[in-house]
Amino acid sequence: MALDIGIDLGTANVLIYVSGKGIVLNEPSVVAIDTNTNQVLAVGSEAYQMVGKTPSNIRAIRPLKDGVISDFDVTEEMLSYFIKKLNVRGVMSRPSIMICTPTNTTEIERKAILQAAEKSGGKQVYLEVEPKVAAVGAGMDIFQPRGNMVIDIGGGTSDIAVLSLGDIVASSSLRMAGDRMNQDIANYVKDNHHLLIGERSAERVKIEIAQVFKQDGEADKTMQVRGRDTVTGMPRSIEIDSNQVEEAIHETLMQIVSTAHHVMETLPPEIAADIIDRGITLTGGGALLSGLDQLISENLKVPVVVAEHPLNNVAQGAGILLEHMQKSTKKKK
Repeated sequence: MALDIGIDLGTANVLIYVSGKGIVLNEPSVVAIDTNTNQVLAVGSEAYQMVGKTPSNIRAIRPLKDGVISDFDVTEEMLSYFIKKLNVRGVMSRPSIMICTPTNTTEIERKAILQAAEKSGGKQVYLEVEPKVAAVGAGMDIFQPRGNMVIDIGGGTSDIAVLSLGDIVASSSLRMAGDRMNQDIANYVKDNHHLLIGERSAERVKIEIAQVFKQDGEADKTMQVRGRDTVTGMPRSIEIDSNQVEEAIHETLMQIVSTAHHVMETLPPEIAADIIDRGITLTGGGALLSGLDQLISENLKVPVVVAEHPLNNVAQGAGILLEHMQKSTKKKK
């Protein structure tokens, strides 16, 4: 028998949950292609190592941009590769797949994701919105008559949603998240230090030293960054500290906070009361930014908690929801 799978098809990473096994794959959403032959050379981690380091005939492509497919054929190749690698197909049957999309995707964007999953070997493909799935994966009981608020900050999109009775009461999706912060850091270093750094270096700075809400007496973190001097054209390294990183990404973070504020303004009073009581759950890779929970809590005046294993929540939730659906269809039969 084929095993059912939940997929978090992210702009930065693809995570796959297999029923009965948990999360079995977590790889970057990158594909390396030879432009002369159009042949796929590497997928996932191997392709990510090539980002910014390829000769002219090889391109390392991210087939998803801002949470939606920007290159259909490459996305299909990538999904097929991951599904084959996991060996989840049965002898006679193909797996059911649940895949997640940001809340504001268009019908055309949703169709593209469905088709890519079907072509890569799915029998039945279900689509579900990311914040709902992330909330389930974070262990929230969204099927009760009470408000649950989740902020899911991924690579391409930040999804903010309030859920009750298994569905969305109010939501918003911003096409700015982890990738935008990487870009902010690269731009800051270029403007203030006249140094060009690559996407991977900017991401490493964000992961290692970003502190977005400083406690009194908390020491600054610093790290060395290497790149190319924009004036001399020669390689150079500089030291950057967490204050500079916070300054670089501050505007993007405040836009996410402001969007969460707008979502809360639209809530019915009873659900707003639940949010004050139960707080907001942070999930997605962005939730790992040091001090982000305090920054949001300080601005929105409600408690904020970071989900356990925030990177895995969407894939886990997709798997759990799919198992629920399969059980309920069996009962109906």
